[in-house]
Amino acid sequence: MYAVMGITGRVGGAVAHTLLRQGKKVRAIVRNSQRAWPWLQRGAEIFQADYGDVPALQEAFTGVKGGFVMIPPYFAPAPDFPEARAIISALREVLSAVRPPKLVYLSAIGAQHNRDLGLITQSHILEQELSSLPISSAFLRPAWFMENSSWDIASARDSGEILSFLQPLDRPIPMVATADVGRIAAETLLKSWDGNRYIEIEGPQRYSPNSLALVLSELLHRPVQAKSLSRTQWDVIFQSQGTAPDRTEAHIEMLDGFNSGWIRFQDQGTAHVRGSVTLRDALAPLVDNIS
Repeated sequence: MYAVMGITGRVGGAVAHTLLRQGKKVRAIVRNSQRAWPWLQRGAEIFQADYGDVPALQEAFTGVKGGFVMIPPYFAPAPDFPEARAIISALREVLSAVRPPKLVYLSAIGAQHNRDLGLITQSHILEQELSSLPISSAFLRPAWFMENSSWDIASARDSGEILSFLQPLDRPIPMVATADVGRIAAETLLKSWDGNRYIEIEGPQRYSPNSLALVLSELLHRPVQAKSLSRTQWDVIFQSQGTAPDRTEAHIEMLDGFNSGWIRFQDQGTAHVRGSVTLRDALAPLVDNIS
């Protein structure tokens, strides 16, 4: 039995899919069991537990061969990330008590740094707090998710333009499909190792905003052009999307980190794995759904 957090999301779902396909038993740890009923039909065991509920989580992780651990994505966190810190603290208490044989954690590219990470600071905190546990642990550091580009599909379709936060437009950055991340997480979970591992993950090639525009042009059958979105507009845009004025800073700092090259893969001490899903393959079903 393998415990999987986040099964109703893209990465956790890909972890569970890979494990079930290989005939392994899966215990889905979910906050809302109603959203997980399709996984029950596929043979997974559903265990409802709030991610801050120590007794429930302790029961959920008891008796498993290993587990996939992630925290919910907070895109507009309060200053100093109290939401992530609370869940990570609960996880540390739970995992210290249960001590599953091995765990795979979802972290992020750049999490080795201790400053200027913005939203990725939450992954750095996770690594710092949980890497000291006496458990064989693998921390996955995936690149920029290809599926982030889903936000650009509507504007590409309607106006033939995508407004890019990532700059300059011709600079390729590492990207990866969530399906590859989940698959690699599951495959790692089925292996044996001692101590801590750090695994960087990217797709088969790197893509720039201009590359994204070209892919969307092919999928939408119309010309698409990428344009830089002035940094002076970012704060206003995030607020217009519903982010509170005092909670835009972490998102902006993360984008600055990618654009400056500060948020990048570690040079030494990590494994580096490439997935097989291309940007076109990742976006094609999303284009079909939106179109």
